[in-house]
Parts: sequence; structure tokens; C-alpha cells
Amino acid sequence: MTNDTVRELIARSNRLGADPRNTNYAGGNTSGKGTETDPVTGDPVELLWVKGSGGDLGTLTPDGLAVLRLDRVRALQDVYPGVDREDEMVAAFDYCLHGKGGAAPSIDTAMHALVDAADVDHLHPDSGIAIATAADGEALTARIFGGRVAWVPWRRPGFQLGLDIAAIKADNPGVIGAILGGHGITAWGDTSDEAEANSRWIITTAADHIAAHGAAEPFGAVRSGFEALADDERRARAAALAPTIRGIASTDKPMIGHFTDSPAVLEFLASAKAPALAALGTSCPDHFLRTKVKPMLLDLPASATAEQQITRLQELHAEYRADYTAYYDAHATPESPAMRGADPLIVLVPGVGMFSFGANKQTARVAGEFYVNAINVMRGAEALSTYSPISDAEKFRIEYWALEEAKLQRMPKPKTHQGRIAFVTGAASGIGKAIATRLAKEGACVVVADLDLEKAQAVAAELGSTDIAIGVAANVADAAGVQAAIDATVLAFGGIDLVVNNAGLSLSKPLLETTEKDWDLQHDVMAKGSFLVSKAAASALIAQKLGGDIIYISSKNSVFAGPNNIAYSATKADQAHQVRLLAVELGEHGVRVNGINPDGVVRGSGIFASGWGANRAATYGVNEEDLGQFYANRTILKREVVPENVADAVFVLTGPELSRTTGLHIPVDSGVAAAFLR
Repeated sequence: MTNDTVRELIARSNRLGADPRNTNYAGGNTSGKGTETDPVTGDPVELLWVKGSGGDLGTLTPDGLAVLRLDRVRALQDVYPGVDREDEMVAAFDYCLHGKGGAAPSIDTAMHALVDAADVDHLHPDSGIAIATAADGEALTARIFGGRVAWVPWRRPGFQLGLDIAAIKADNPGVIGAILGGHGITAWGDTSDEAEANSRWIITTAADHIAAHGAAEPFGAVRSGFEALADDERRARAAALAPTIRGIASTDKPMIGHFTDSPAVLEFLASAKAPALAALGTSCPDHFLRTKVKPMLLDLPASATAEQQITRLQELHAEYRADYTAYYDAHATPESPAMRGADPLIVLVPGVGMFSFGANKQTARVAGEFYVNAINVMRGAEALSTYSPISDAEKFRIEYWALEEAKLQRMPKPKTHQGRIAFVTGAASGIGKAIATRLAKEGACVVVADLDLEKAQAVAAELGSTDIAIGVAANVADAAGVQAAIDATVLAFGGIDLVVNNAGLSLSKPLLETTEKDWDLQHDVMAKGSFLVSKAAASALIAQKLGGDIIYISSKNSVFAGPNNIAYSATKADQAHQVRLLAVELGEHGVRVNGINPDGVVRGSGIFASGWGANRAATYGVNEEDLGQFYANRTILKREVVPENVADAVFVLTGPELSRTTGLHIPVDSGVAAAFLR
């Protein structure tokens, strides 16, 4: 049963976490203290409920809390070995846990346990961090808060920081919280409501002071030529640059991207101080753990051509890698974890926007949100003083902390298609939907492309949030429409890795009844459509330099001469040969091109439901509802082919096991001897 302390703590956490002015995603932690009966002794025991490691305040539930005995946590003060052995204290928290289950205690647990207050909040608000990172932050704290808030010089999160804040609380009865230098804020109260009110007062007071007393142009004047491009031009340029930038960010390991062109980002990138401030990097540990120590900033004006920007981005990438390697070498010790990669996670392009990267879409999006937080912090600090983040040496201690490395090692093994971006045409139903579903299940980000936008978006919603899938309109017979869909893909996820040419239709007619219009329609959608999609996607695949996959959902009809099917079978043969041609042409870029030849897939098929099924049933003299079984009966295995069987083949062809396979057609037809490949 959930007690009042936990209910109030969860409600307070969710309220604070729902407002980005209070803290960033997954940043900060909250706690509450209370008493329960020890089930072993029957005696009352004082407990601490505190947000566990890795959780998010806005979505926190009771399962995300760590529950510890306060007497045991406080007893750790007697055995604390000092800051040089700080990491040992996190392991010691495991011996203070009460009961089963619950989240793992975070490094900030000591701050909550040792402060003599019923409820404690530790948050990362932009306004608070602006004061914390100002060169004269201590003086600003005294001036802004009038003695109600203390200043704590930078100290790495841990047991000693908890001791420091506890001492401040004990020695200063009128103090309601603290500004943690370079980091964030902490506030407390005798009740949950009081703690929340104190947190909000600190955040609002800081924000109001910055607004009332800050410089009008904290980032300086606008640099001529670096202003934001017009909306359409900006988005088009972002789409043109995205594949190259994703390739840069994915040199060491594949990354998913996110694009942001908010006013705050564009204003910062156009400003005179942007180069110097970007070079200083972020300060709050939550920020630079997700954005890397600093971003990569393009130093060309927005008026430069895309080709000029691409060339310069590649030059800057080489410089960034050398600089990051020098940073690692300067601060690493023999005990440090190996360097995790030297590519940027934030790439800034003046006039265009920000590209952020992570192992998945959520991580990429959150990295971008954190850099916007950093921009807000820099704005506030520069408005009142001078932005002065913690040193690179301290950043390294956090970034390559043994505890952070242990957290990374505990993460689950990635799925086979994690880090891959799939574009599936005709994906609102039948085979395409099954393929999109399977790829999303295996960790891919999926773009559901279909002529019917509403249905495409509905399928994408079934697969999950926009961090997993989006729906786009795509008339594959229209070159401009195809390019727009590919552009939407690279802006949504950073690039593209896997293309499935599945869109199709069919009209079952004998030669003499097949009109020129029938012929053109089927060839426009499947032969021409596959060509247009492959061409647009190949441009992005080549620019990324990451290889990739193009899959054609052809048909057994590409080799099997069935009756009354001239237009459909001819266009499927066209698709089949495109596989061979493109496999040869794109192989030098690491792009594999393969095909799948299904038998008639009746179940869930949009083609069969639109009249094709009735026509084929009439051709073979069977009832339409028996067509699937008719197809199955004429196969060697006597088993009907369903959409999921085709999706399985796509999964295998695009997975790691067939990495040396290209130019192949796989039959998924239960064995049609007349369609055997020779």
C-alpha cells in the first residue's frame, strides 16, 4: 500500500518535472522521509524515499523510488573514507535498502538523506544554473536571494556534497536551499508542499532577477550573414545537410539524429558570442553527459552553399576528433574507461539549426533539449555576468566516472536494428505494415510512407511515439513527392539506412483487355516508383557513408508466367532487374540491394481487397474467400503466405547475419516450382 509520504512525493515530483523551467528531462531528484513499521521487529523505522538512478521526475512512479533506512545511511558518515574514495559510498547504499524491489539509489542519495528536512528537492532549472555558472555566482546568490539561499562551490555529486549541504542547513536555520556552483539548486522543507514552494521560489526569483536586471543582448549583436534562413529554405538546407552530418556523428558508432530550429537556437547561432560560448561547452553534469563536452559549430555564414558547408563540416569534424582526443589524453588516467568516441553529439549550423544525436531517437531528442537548456543557461549568465562553466578536468571526471561507466555497462544489449532508420512504402496495410511493425519491434526507427497520409499516421501511432515511427504521405510515382518524403525522414531521424520498396497495385486483365492506362499506372507505381524512391534514398545513403539496405518487394510473378497478368508481371520483372542493377552500382558505397518474391499474399492485402483478389479468383475459378488456400494448395509446402512471412525475410536480409549478401532474390512463396530461380 502506498503511504502518504510516497503519494505526496510522487505528486510533487510530477508537478515539478512537468515544467521544463524547473528541471530537464531525467534531471534532478526529489525525496521524502517518513516512518513505517519494520516487518521483522514490529518497531517503527525511519525511511527515505528518493528518486532512483535514471528516472524522470515528470513521469516518476513509486517503482522509480529507492527506499532506504535512514539510520543506516546516516551511519555511513562514521565510515566515510573521504573524497578520494567517494565511489565506494554508492555501493554502500545497497546495504541500506529497505525491502525488495525499488530503483537503484543514485549518486545524490546522500544529499537527501543527510539534510535534516522531511522533504528535499534537487533540480536543474535554467535560471538556477545561470546563477551557478556565472563568474560571480556567489555574490549574485547573496544579492538575489537576500540570505535565504546559500552558495555551495562546485563539488562533484556524491557523499561529500551531501555532507556539505547538510552542514549548511544545520548552521543556517533561515536558509531554504542552495545554489550548487556549476550545477543546479537544492531546496528543502518540513513538508512536501513547503519543499516544492521553496524550489519554485528559488527558480522564479532567479528568473525574475535575470529578466529585470539582465543585459538586453546577452549574446551580443547579430553577425551579418548568420541570420536564420527563411522557413522553407532553412528546412530544405537542413535536409540537404542532414545525411552528411549524421555520417559525421556516426563515424565511431551509428547514431540517430534530431533536428531543432527553434527561435532560441537560431538566435544563439546568429550572435556574436556564439563561437566563444560554444567553445566553452556546457557545465551542468546532466547537460554535458548527453551533449558531450562541447558542440561542433560550423563557422560559415548561412549564405554559403550546401556544398561549401558540407566541405567545411568535414574539415571541422577532423579538427573536432583531434581536439576531443587531446581532451581525453590530457585528463585520462590508467584507471579511466576507454574513450567512448570522438564524434560530436551536437552539430550547430548558423541560419539552419541544431542537429543532435544519440543511440536512439529519444536520446537524440533529449540531447537537443539539453543543449537548448545550456543556451538558456548561457543567456542568463551572460545577461548578469560572464558564463564560467566548470573546468574541462572536472567535466572529464564526470564524463568518464567509473559510476557512469558502470551505468552504461548495465544497459541492455541493443536489438539488431537499433540505430537504423527504415523507410517503408505502401506501409499503411498488408505487407508494408507487417514490415514496418517487425522493423520497429527490432529497434529501428520507422517511417511509414503511404499514399494515404491519415492511414500512414495511424499505423505509425500503433508502433509507438514519434521517437519510434512517423507517418508521411508518399506518392511514389511523383518525384517531388518522393523527395519530400525522404527529406521528412532525414529531418525526423537524421538520415536513412533501410529502404523497402513495397508500394504496389495490380489490375488482373488479359492482354487484349489491358489498356495503355492500365499499363502506365502499374509501371508508374512499381517500376518508376521504386526507381524514384531508390534514387532519392541513394543520394542520402551515399552522403552518410554508412552503407545501407534497399529491399524490393517484387513477386514470384517476376519469373512466373501466370495468366491474364501482363502489366503486373512485367513491372515486377522490371523491379527484379533493378535489384541486380543497383546492387552492382551501389555496392562500392556499402549499400546492399536485395529482393523478395512472395506468392500471392491475400490476408490483410490492400491490393487483393481492392479488386485484384476477385479478378484472380475468377481467373482460377475459385471463390474469392478461398483464394489464399488455393494459392497454398498449389505450393510445395501447402502453406499460405501471410504478410509476416515477408516481414521475416526483410528482417533477415537487413540484419547482421547476411552482411555479405547483395543482388539476391529470396522466394517467400511456400515453394512454387515454376518460380524457382535459375
